[in-house]
Amino acid sequence: MNQKILVTGGLGYIGSHVVVELQNEGFDVVIIDNLSNSSIEVLERISSITGIKPMFELLDLKDKSSVVEFFKKHIDIIGVIHFAASKAVGESVQLPLLYYENNLNSLIYILQELQKKENSNFIFSSSCTVYGQADSLPIIESAPIKEAESPYGNTKQIGEEIIRDTCKIVPNLKAISLRYFNPVGAHKSSKIGEMPIGTPQNLVPFITQTAIGIRQQLSVFGNDYPTIDGTCIRDYIHVVDLANAHIAALKRLINGENESNYEVFNIGTGQGSSVLEVIEAFEEVSGQKLNYQIVGRRIGDVVSAYADTTKANKVLGWIAKLSLKDALKSAWKWEVNLRRK
Repeated sequence: MNQKILVTGGLGYIGSHVVVELQNEGFDVVIIDNLSNSSIEVLERISSITGIKPMFELLDLKDKSSVVEFFKKHIDIIGVIHFAASKAVGESVQLPLLYYENNLNSLIYILQELQKKENSNFIFSSSCTVYGQADSLPIIESAPIKEAESPYGNTKQIGEEIIRDTCKIVPNLKAISLRYFNPVGAHKSSKIGEMPIGTPQNLVPFITQTAIGIRQQLSVFGNDYPTIDGTCIRDYIHVVDLANAHIAALKRLINGENESNYEVFNIGTGQGSSVLEVIEAFEEVSGQKLNYQIVGRRIGDVVSAYADTTKANKVLGWIAKLSLKDALKSAWKWEVNLRRK
């Protein structure tokens, strides 16, 4: 009997890649998704990659009674990887209550069920947004948590606090928060990738949509920052590397290798790239010239953020293996494949 893992938001961008890697590792997977920012087609795409169709439940985690019933039905779940959350920074500023309700209530209802179990392993999808503009680079896990720039960022900070406080009093609950930097790229099969609904909020899908002609022009927000070329710097990590970090973290908890009930790890490459460097790298790997324009700065943008990944490398035994160019090549292949349909 294989070990059963629940992946919430498992049809989303990162979730779907994690489901593939879990199945490749021999885990049984059950997905919860409300399809608010994903598509049921992704289920078939996962199946065509792995040869296994994961169990799926269409469920809204804000509905407490549905969460209770789900855990009664799936009593053999030994681990939860929690992605289900609203994640657009700008939208969160406009709709703060929606973000707090969705991102915090769903987390609380899952933890309430996990504390009833004899043994629970929980991986939380956190974010480098919790650091804000860090005082020094690269950013280490013990860096101060700054006041959040958006309700979205705040839900990640509060989410971590909720998990930490729960782990203090529930000895049978073990949890790890993974603070991602900037996930990019797609699976090598080009069957799953980033598929934003509406206007992309992230740089790489905006680049690929501009290159393929869906968007007329790419806006580069500011070129007067104190960086190598005046544009913002981020740590771009291939989504498959990120997915494998979840597997490493989950195995650490299942095998009882964790040093405390609650641990935190940065997940990035340790390498910062500016917006213009990303554009140049994309043009190189795709052979496409991008139509981009420098515009004014965007409110809330951090100047520079990249990870110190020493802890994840040493403690989890995980390391990012794929390059920015690998990620951009796969993102472009995914975009082209998507538009052929």
